Amino acid sequence: MEIKAMYRKIVKDSFPDTITIDMGGQKLIFRKKVWNIYDEDEGVNVERGLRYGENPDQPAAMYELINGNLVMGDVRFLDPERGLVSKIKEHDMLQVGKHPGKINLTDIDNALNILKFLDKKPACAIMKHNNPSGVAYGSTSAEAFEKAFWADRIAAFGGAVIFTRKVDKETAQIMAQNYFEVVCAPDYDGEALDILKKWKNLRILKIEEIERLHEYKFKRFIDFKTLIDGGLIIQESQPFRIRSKEDLKPAETHYKGKTYKINRLPTEKEYEDMLFGWYVETGVTSNSVLFVKDEVTISIGTGEQDRVGVVEIAIFKAYKKFIDKEVFKKFGVPYAVFKLEAERGERDLKALMEIEEYAKETCAELKGSIVCSDGFFPFRDGVDAAIREGVTGVIQPGGSERDYEVIEACNEKNVTMVFTGQRLFKH
Repeated sequence: MEIKAMYRKIVKDSFPDTITIDMGGQKLIFRKKVWNIYDEDEGVNVERGLRYGENPDQPAAMYELINGNLVMGDVRFLDPERGLVSKIKEHDMLQVGKHPGKINLTDIDNALNILKFLDKKPACAIMKHNNPSGVAYGSTSAEAFEKAFWADRIAAFGGAVIFTRKVDKETAQIMAQNYFEVVCAPDYDGEALDILKKWKNLRILKIEEIERLHEYKFKRFIDFKTLIDGGLIIQESQPFRIRSKEDLKPAETHYKGKTYKINRLPTEKEYEDMLFGWYVETGVTSNSVLFVKDEVTISIGTGEQDRVGVVEIAIFKAYKKFIDKEVFKKFGVPYAVFKLEAERGERDLKALMEIEEYAKETCAELKGSIVCSDGFFPFRDGVDAAIREGVTGVIQPGGSERDYEVIEACNEKNVTMVFTGQRLFKH
């Protein structure tokens, strides 16, 4: 098969139309999701489910709960009357673009898992491979998008952009300058739709329930994991404990008969960034660390095996993305292109060196930021690496035997730190 054709193919699946799960007498009935969508090649509407799974040679299906619920103790996990991604109908696909596949919809779902906590003003999350590349608050959807986009312009290419508020003309005009695979919002202005539809392959989805997304903040669900031998691991979704700054505890621990406390409490601004970072962490693959400043992600490190390593990678990314942003805004080309052309004598190498020096002076916007970690710091080296870049605060679960060392590292540089008492591993 031609490689390009592979990505245009819609893979048929042989999954059943319905699935019934009996959990201790509580029956959950799921129906396979199919949409009646116009097919340009065939010239008629056809019924189709997911385009394909994680790869073009993987059949996949999505199911929506249509009957039953699951109640365990005082927790109600599932509700067929309400839904977000799995309830998408044909009329919610304002433009089908390339038929949606598994990754497109799971990117939206994970974005909503983050954005459900960000309801105080317009917010935007740009997702790539089920991780956020940039998340931001803004006074408008347009401002939230711009901040999230410039947090990582490179990774945003071909990503999924999800909004908590209506997309208006201004937002669409800014978005249309770049290439994305998916955009999802609770609503769109007519002019905004006309602008976005110029990208024929763009999937434009409308989920009105996003307007009530905050109601999902503390709802619970059942998480299924299928093993290689066909077995299952089933777990309850995590009960989320951090609802306000009052739930954050100033770092304190006891070691060999001595009490270690953080010297400085966070400022109000630091508390805001700590909460923002912690909420974004809910959707980042572990082992992860991210930096936040002014309620915008500066850099996101994901999926590493050691804590100091992911801090160092996040710092590296911050510098690379910052330099790229400055070069692109000033010269209209990516940093990599400018550097290559400068080395060939086609561009001003001095201009590039000035930008690189500016990145060092400002620590690539890391100075004054908050570092957020989904797990505790087992040693002080990770925190030391972040402190060298000028962070003023740390939010982490706590619970390491060496918490005292991390507290000392912060106190040496007047850095504040809070413990959440809860980790946010996501695998």
